[in-house]
Amino acid sequence: MYIFVEMWNPKQAWLDLPTSERTAYITAVGGAVESVLASGVEIITWSFNDSTIDNFNGFQYFAIWKFPTQDMVKSFQKMVVDAGWYNYFEQVNASGLIGEPGPVLDHSIAL
Repeated sequence: MYIFVEMWNPKQAWLDLPTSERTAYITAVGGAVESVLASGVEIITWSFNDSTIDNFNGFQYFAIWKFPTQDMVKSFQKMVVDAGWYNYFEQVNASGLIGEPGPVLDHSIAL
């Protein structure tokens, strides 16, 4: 299983859209999300990023997904690009196999 994390902020292009166009776009995105979920992907959370946390990264929103395979993560990323999401939102991503702390910490020591 793979975890995929997205963090994003709206760009000016999004803020400049009339509410009706934002609504139409989000409705289309919602339909795409439903099709992704039907393929076995899980949403862990979509949330507002707490700006009071230590080392706040500046992003307003984040989502955490669980994907059965890395290929499904890649397909999802292509869908996001094809939907024009990055035209409207500044975003950073992280992804990897679900794992335990040990190998990551060992790797950090071995650098």
